Amino acid sequence: MQTVALSLYRFSGLGKAWAFGQMGLARRALARLPDLEFHKMFGTGTGEGFTPVPNLAVYALMTVWPDAAIARTRLAEASVFARYRRHAEETATLLLSPVSTRGAWDGKVPFRAEGDKRPSPIAVLTRATLHKRALSGFWSNVPGIEGTIREEEHLLMKVGMGEVPWLQQVTFSIWQDDRAMQEFAYRSPHHREAIRRVREGGWFREELYARFAVAGAEGIWQGRPLATSLQSAASALA
Repeated sequence: MQTVALSLYRFSGLGKAWAFGQMGLARRALARLPDLEFHKMFGTGTGEGFTPVPNLAVYALMTVWPDAAIARTRLAEASVFARYRRHAEETATLLLSPVSTRGAWDGKVPFRAEGDKRPSPIAVLTRATLHKRALSGFWSNVPGIEGTIREEEHLLMKVGMGEVPWLQQVTFSIWQDDRAMQEFAYRSPHHREAIRRVREGGWFREELYARFAVAGAEGIWQGRPLATSLQSAASALA
């Protein structure tokens, strides 16, 4: 089954400058990796992550592989990932199995949906390329959504990322289950209003929505083993 790896890296001190430079320098090394089906490099946002203000301490790599065994081998052995681990203060990776996908990314469909359509927990990725005329309207909706999502008890993890600042945005979140995710999407007035304005205003030039089962979590994030953090959050809601 196709496996998507989302690797997160936190840097401090001079490591921040190194990580910023890799947004250009590491692209060629990633593109040369055997078995790699698709990849993206991201910066992240401050606060809850979904803001236009960049967080220069946190970066992410998304890589797509034919299966979990190949993903684990390449992540462990490829020199580009070793360099990131060596410079980072913290690093963690989520292994994800696509269960549904809609839309395109750079004109491609990067994920092959397989397996249970409603896993628990469920990871959700949304990405969009905005029209420049939509920037003001889109980002004016962010503070309300940020305030709402901060209060969501069924949200296990969230990361706001971007390929190109302000124009190409990605949100990634992990929810207790599909029902909790759907309730937030349609209960939050800020989120409902943002969806309405996106559709009526044609804000996006390209968009993609995908859901995943969480197949594994490795490494340390925010001072704790990521797998333990997710398990503890899920157990508290059980």
